[in-house]
Amino acid sequence: MSFSPDGPPPVLRFKQGEAVAVDVTNKLDEASVVHWHGLRIPNGMDGVPYLTQYPIEAGERFRYAFTPPDAGTFWYHPHCNTLEQMARGLTGVLIVEEPEDPGFDSDLPLNIRDFRLGGDGQFISLFKPRSAARGGTLGTVSTVNWKVAPDIALQAGSLVRLRLAVTDVTRVGRYEIEGAEATVIAIDSNPLPMPLPARDIELSPGQRADVALRVPDRAEDAVRLVLKRKFDEKVIAQFLPRGASVRRDLRELVPLGPNPVPEPDLNNAEVMEFVFGWSPEGDAPQASICGTLGYTFWSINRKAWQGDVPGPLDPLATLKLGKTYVLRLRNETPNDHPIHLHGVSFQLLRSNKRKLAPLVTDTALLRSQETMDVALVADNPGDWAFHCHVIEHQKTGLAGFLRIED
Repeated sequence: MSFSPDGPPPVLRFKQGEAVAVDVTNKLDEASVVHWHGLRIPNGMDGVPYLTQYPIEAGERFRYAFTPPDAGTFWYHPHCNTLEQMARGLTGVLIVEEPEDPGFDSDLPLNIRDFRLGGDGQFISLFKPRSAARGGTLGTVSTVNWKVAPDIALQAGSLVRLRLAVTDVTRVGRYEIEGAEATVIAIDSNPLPMPLPARDIELSPGQRADVALRVPDRAEDAVRLVLKRKFDEKVIAQFLPRGASVRRDLRELVPLGPNPVPEPDLNNAEVMEFVFGWSPEGDAPQASICGTLGYTFWSINRKAWQGDVPGPLDPLATLKLGKTYVLRLRNETPNDHPIHLHGVSFQLLRSNKRKLAPLVTDTALLRSQETMDVALVADNPGDWAFHCHVIEHQKTGLAGFLRIED
């Protein structure tokens, strides 16, 4: 696989429990790395500059080798010069297939993201400092698989697995399938205990949803993927039935099996609190080969991340291998923050503002002024990045790492 700016990143397909090796050649004019978002893999393969590996310099090559333990929809992206490279398109979908075929006729990855383009189709400024200090700088053009409102032909009457992956750097939105029978079967790579209607699916940057779609029988019955934004909604893709109907039924699908994520022992859990807030007055971010936006706006536990530098670096907290922890995530700001933890999955427990389903995830949307408890088993040793996935927030202080050790 080559990292270059001349086309959409490829969809990568692996098998659950089977070893893979990916050779990455950096054809950019600057350093990069690849992070495999959501994969619980060895720390040295996680793709975070200096924390897990040295940056891949221009013209250099690095081999990532791991065995994915979980099935589902994941994605990959740079973690060096992150805003610049992601905003220009380096975000790709990664699929880990289950050993048992669930019975779909086709499998359709949907890479959902914005670009910041002007009227001439050229890139405009990738962020605004004022917006970075608030909710983040939104894109101007919404795309699915790098296309604006594409029409996608599907076999009439077939069962299709739609893999929605929000690889945008900023936008939080709600998604809906209109015009067909469709259910959500997994969120953030983990199967739901019971399918839910494919309506009002809230996804923030980094999150994914697997949807089982029963394509209509008639060619005139187009299906719409709708993005509901704060003040409006828009159709971002259409699915068009084609050919004679094969007349499948959603009840024919084999339910997805759970991933082997360890169950937290809540009776013996230690509580750790993390406060996401403004940055205290202090130093500007340090210069780095992996870039800086030049500002420090945000912090975790009153400490702003100083940038991707060689260190030495101190963790936000140290966790004991094999022990259960409840992370109390406290948002003191008026802005939403999708909080992503590398290397381990966690279970949603409770919120002071809403009822939470007990989902297993790697990215949780922490709403304005919300306190959320999540539980995890510290089962994967190493230094694991812990940050907001609004990339402007991450690059202006809202980042750190947790250490898991014996």
